[in-house]
Amino acid sequence: MQYIGTFVWSFLLISLVNYVVSAVQNVPFDFMVGVYISIGVSILIFVMSAVIPNETAAEKH
Repeated sequence: MQYIGTFVWSFLLISLVNYVVSAVQNVPFDFMVGVYISIGVSILIFVMSAVIPNETAAEKH
């Protein structure tokens, strides 16, 4: 479920940014660019979450 949620949110946010930037720059909106970038961002997030450890640091007093 976390993979689906991550992809959905990255897709929504990146598509929104893609639409706004294309409107501001007065260029045609390309839907597939947002899909490709959101897939890449989702994969990057999955890799980062696999690399970063979940353990908390040991407290030293």
